[in-house]
Amino acid sequence: MLLAIPSRQRLERVLQYLFDEREFLSPYGIRSLSAIHREQPFIVHTSNGELRADYTPGESTTSIFGGNSNWRGPVCFPVNYLLIEALQRYHHFYGDAFTVEVPAGSGVRMNLAQAASELSWRLIQLFLPDRQGYRPCHGQQGRFASDPHWRDLVLFSEYFHGDDGRGCGASHQTGWTALVARLLRKVGSDRLLSIGRAGQSAMVGTT
Repeated sequence: MLLAIPSRQRLERVLQYLFDEREFLSPYGIRSLSAIHREQPFIVHTSNGELRADYTPGESTTSIFGGNSNWRGPVCFPVNYLLIEALQRYHHFYGDAFTVEVPAGSGVRMNLAQAASELSWRLIQLFLPDRQGYRPCHGQQGRFASDPHWRDLVLFSEYFHGDDGRGCGASHQTGWTALVARLLRKVGSDRLLSIGRAGQSAMVGTT
């Protein structure tokens, strides 16, 4: 049995927005606010004046909430982790027949377990170095890329820039960003299982 707020039809509509790179899906996870509000801020007029929510992918541009922009666009790790767990549970109920386009408009359809793995991989890439040694979580700080005393140190920031993955807010935020270790374990286990199944299929084909 499945106890959930959205029906299947509503879930499909929600996921269309969630996996849209023009909206919530970034190269490094799900944004806390749709990027569409960069050009179309949400504005409410009250008796106390205008209130607005702009897409703010990194550091806050206002002093509200102490200057924290966590809920105005950056990638928040615990929220993404909860989304991954929810997708896995939905897959357990709906199975492989329920698929979603990831990214939206790409023509690539995945079941919800595969979508969870894709989201996990995007979060993991926050911490992986490129060919020049730069990790998205460090931005363009050269010492983490080239200095032998710094390049193996990985910062666990409070949240991450919604466009380029740069770490923002408090650091170290090991209380929740360390969840990446669980994602690494799960993605690694899934890939080893896939390799093992492929090897078994190859062996069957030669017998």
